[in-house]
Amino acid sequence: MAEPLLHVEHLSKEFDVDSGVFAGGHKKTVKAVDDISFDIYPGETFGLVGESGCGKSTTGRCIMRLTHPTHGKVVFQGEDVAHMHKRELKRMRHDMQFIFQDPYASLNPRMTIGEIVSEPLVIHNEMPDKAQRMDYVRELLDIVGLNPEHINRYPHEFSGGQRQRIGIARAFALKPKLIICDEPVSALDVSIQAQVLNLLKELQQEYGTAYLFIAHDLSVVQHISDRVAVMYLGNLMEVSDWKTLYAEPHHPYTQSLLSAVPVPDPDVQRSRKRIILKGDPPSPIDPPSGCRFHTRCPIAKECCAKERPELREVAPGHFCACHFAEDHPIKESSIEL
Repeated sequence: MAEPLLHVEHLSKEFDVDSGVFAGGHKKTVKAVDDISFDIYPGETFGLVGESGCGKSTTGRCIMRLTHPTHGKVVFQGEDVAHMHKRELKRMRHDMQFIFQDPYASLNPRMTIGEIVSEPLVIHNEMPDKAQRMDYVRELLDIVGLNPEHINRYPHEFSGGQRQRIGIARAFALKPKLIICDEPVSALDVSIQAQVLNLLKELQQEYGTAYLFIAHDLSVVQHISDRVAVMYLGNLMEVSDWKTLYAEPHHPYTQSLLSAVPVPDPDVQRSRKRIILKGDPPSPIDPPSGCRFHTRCPIAKECCAKERPELREVAPGHFCACHFAEDHPIKESSIEL
């Protein structure tokens, strides 16, 4: 096994919030990310999935140091990102880039796409000659499926899918080793999503770039990921290669998510039973004791409320944080139909 490109160890991020005048004005803590660990290897796509508000995007921002982690280590190419100074961060971000979720908000409306895509080259002092830079930008635009002749147009003159392609071109301008993709297709139409995902896979094959692919749609993650981690309320519930995870989910939460993923075979789809979880996800300000998922879990027992399960290896390369981890742990008798 190769050395990991990115090593995340016991990463946590907490935010202090004011409860307000009517609640006494006491400060409370939101545990957005709570003690998670994983590795990403060169050229690999690591999918991070979960419901909205579970801490996926915060994890990506902590890794990039757009947000400073509260605890833990983020080691990228052998260096701890959490303790880097400004100059070291700038050097690190040459090899680690970010694709943002919103293609409308992530592009400066006052800059042409030529200026937007070439900005990383200017910041990192690569290709000082402007004519050479613009030739390279035209080449990048052509690679991501945009017309190089539109280099002097502004973001508002493009569709959502085209804007996301501009963001992808900008992320690849420095040929980074890792790109954090924060739900890069969630704001796009379904037909455009497939085009952007295929583009990301083609660019990965060409440049050997590793991805941290953050999403809430398991069918999207299945299309692009090598390994998948399932996140719930700041904790990692299950980590495995995508084939094993989709075929043999060992955590009740993973199984419930997969029950909602459409299957191409109509006969199989009709025979499947959707697992509906009771209640809403708890607040990260006051998370449940023990296993974070026990308040909604159909198979929870008394020990689940008292003891937090560790992420343990249940099969080679397959990790699960559940006291009762097994293949498809929710049986038909546990499903509310």
